[in-house]
Amino acid sequence: MPTMWPLWLLASLLALSQALPFEQKGFWDFTLDDGLPMLNDEEASGAETTSGVPDLDSLTPTFSAMCPFGCHCHLRVVQCSDLGLKSVPKEISPDTTLLDLQNNDISELRKDDFKGLQHLYALVLVNNKISKIHEKAFSPLRKLQKLYISKNHLVEIPPNLPSSLVELRIHDNRIRKVPKGVFSGLRNMNCIEMGGNPLENSGFEPGAFDGLKLNYLRISEAKLTGIPKDLPETLNELHLDHNKIQAIELEDLLRYSKLYRLGLGHNQIRMIENGSLSFLPTLRELHLDNNKLSRVPSGLPDLKLLQVVYLHTNNITKVGVNDFCPVGFGVKRAYYNGISLFNNPVPYWEVQPATFRCVTDRLAIQFGNYKK
Repeated sequence: MPTMWPLWLLASLLALSQALPFEQKGFWDFTLDDGLPMLNDEEASGAETTSGVPDLDSLTPTFSAMCPFGCHCHLRVVQCSDLGLKSVPKEISPDTTLLDLQNNDISELRKDDFKGLQHLYALVLVNNKISKIHEKAFSPLRKLQKLYISKNHLVEIPPNLPSSLVELRIHDNRIRKVPKGVFSGLRNMNCIEMGGNPLENSGFEPGAFDGLKLNYLRISEAKLTGIPKDLPETLNELHLDHNKIQAIELEDLLRYSKLYRLGLGHNQIRMIENGSLSFLPTLRELHLDNNKLSRVPSGLPDLKLLQVVYLHTNNITKVGVNDFCPVGFGVKRAYYNGISLFNNPVPYWEVQPATFRCVTDRLAIQFGNYKK
């Protein structure tokens, strides 16, 4: 009998070493993209280790018994959410790759809170009370790629973010200013979500985004009255919904020729200057719903790749036969698969069928009753 116990232990360890990585259902789903899929990291940046799962094979397997009191630890995932913690717990295994501290009462990140966690890939601090971060708090995190620190009490973007960072979620804080240089050295960053902060246009210092090669940027639910200047020209997605933007002027979109999705819904836009959209040759989706437009924006027929246009809940009173589709054949490379015009004061019976000659299917056109 005594000789059997080591064999049983060895078999258990072998089974554990071959187990699949822990997967937390719904863990990454913060429903920030209005039901539209975002580029995964590998597609967006071309980086080798930016998939949604850490590269566990590159790490030496260890099976440490270290686990903070009250937390759940499995392989390299340490889950300490919803515990009422006042500070970052101690005794976190140094081989941890994912640390979940969301929904606690942590108010400060101190210098040595993450000491020794050089393999950490994702850090989740959502929904705490963090208002103070030591300038060297993130220094040990040399492999950190995802930092989720939304729904806290931050008044500034944390200093000295790890240069390995790919994704920063910092929405729903109290940030009013984005100073120049705050993102310096972050060459791998491709996604920033900073909506839900009281940011005005004047809060962005010139050069605030210098050096960044972002693919995705969201500054929704802020206090913007116009499209911010000098955003990264590498952007594929820009979401500025739920602001107070009143107009799109000619030069506003000049530098964003790589955009394929532009979100400007739920603003106060009355006017889009002629020619403004001509700077977006790769645009595929345009969201202008819930604004104050009185007509369909000019320039849509020239956007050869445009497939989705949201114009519902505006003040549009007329739809012309050439508002969406180019004159002639073979000009548009991708047909529309979604045009929403419902909740506009348009006499729909006057809209000519030829207006939608470049739409894949009549079901892709959404009309509806207008209610004052």
